[in-house]
Amino acid sequence: MSMSELQVQTALKAITDPNTGKDFVSARCAKNIKIDGADIAVDIELGYPAKSQIDGIRKSVIDALKAIPGAGNVSANVYSKIASHSVQRGVKLIPGVKNIIAVASGKGGVGKSTTAVNLALALAAEGANTALLDADIYGPSQPQMLGISGKPESLDGKTLEPLEAYGLQAMSIGFLIDAETPMVWRGPMVTQALQQLLGDTQWRDVDYLVIDLPPGTGDIQLTLAQQVPVTGAVIVTTPQDIALLDARKGLKMFEKVGIPILGVVENMSIHICSKCGHEEHIFGAGGGGKMCQDYDVEFLGALPLDIHIREQADSGKPTVVADPDGRIADIYRGIARRVAVKIAAQAKDMTAKFPNIVIQNT
Repeated sequence: MSMSELQVQTALKAITDPNTGKDFVSARCAKNIKIDGADIAVDIELGYPAKSQIDGIRKSVIDALKAIPGAGNVSANVYSKIASHSVQRGVKLIPGVKNIIAVASGKGGVGKSTTAVNLALALAAEGANTALLDADIYGPSQPQMLGISGKPESLDGKTLEPLEAYGLQAMSIGFLIDAETPMVWRGPMVTQALQQLLGDTQWRDVDYLVIDLPPGTGDIQLTLAQQVPVTGAVIVTTPQDIALLDARKGLKMFEKVGIPILGVVENMSIHICSKCGHEEHIFGAGGGGKMCQDYDVEFLGALPLDIHIREQADSGKPTVVADPDGRIADIYRGIARRVAVKIAAQAKDMTAKFPNIVIQNT
């Protein structure tokens, strides 16, 4: 008895992707179903990076297909294919970059840069080609966090080659200026510097470019909102009410300019004592979750106030690479997957699909 494609589709409909909550047929992930007598082969295409998930998904697909009565050999090829998704209207995409994730906070000191670097490293750990742009012009911290010193090269005298660390492409104003020199710049100079760092860097086939923004809702954030093609924003907050007031401002700003909010990360949500392991909500509890309820945005995850996160970032080897199998790296990878899944669910960018209309004199 030979299999029918309907039987295969029915089996695939019965299993859900744990990361998207959708089945593989309605999510259009199941491709190239091949049936040869009793043998079945299928491709499962995921729209997000999922290195740590592929084995589990492959197993669940194979188990479901093997359960079809009379099934012979079963094979499933599970892989990720990351598309470019739509951005604000009228903003051009940056060559070599598919998606841009802005990491923002209403105020300083909430651990935004640490979150940004670990998010970028977690996306890379899950198999995405990832880049990090340190747009915090007044206080660039990514060179230290990534342990990179040195100046970017220019091969053509006009553009900059990104520096690399842990498989990330990275660019920061901190690579171009002396670490001790304060940036005594007015707003327009800062926004021009951001556009140059973004537009004049030779990004190479980047799936996700994470932009670490300066805190607040000033010049740089508005330039970003109006001129940089942002796929979505991640807001970093701490549980205190006052930080949340500021985080809400950041959230509102992105809503005003039409950039989707991918979700909120609550940093320093619980303190873990390094001596006894006791856990305590020293900054209050549940603030990030409440903000998400109030604005109907997703709560992406909570990170503990843990001395190792700071020590690892300060020493130039952030947690995701310093302790890749630890609990905290796992939280960052979970946040990264949620962000990527949210982006995958957005409309794809179609600007590349339109033909150019050329009018010739005839």
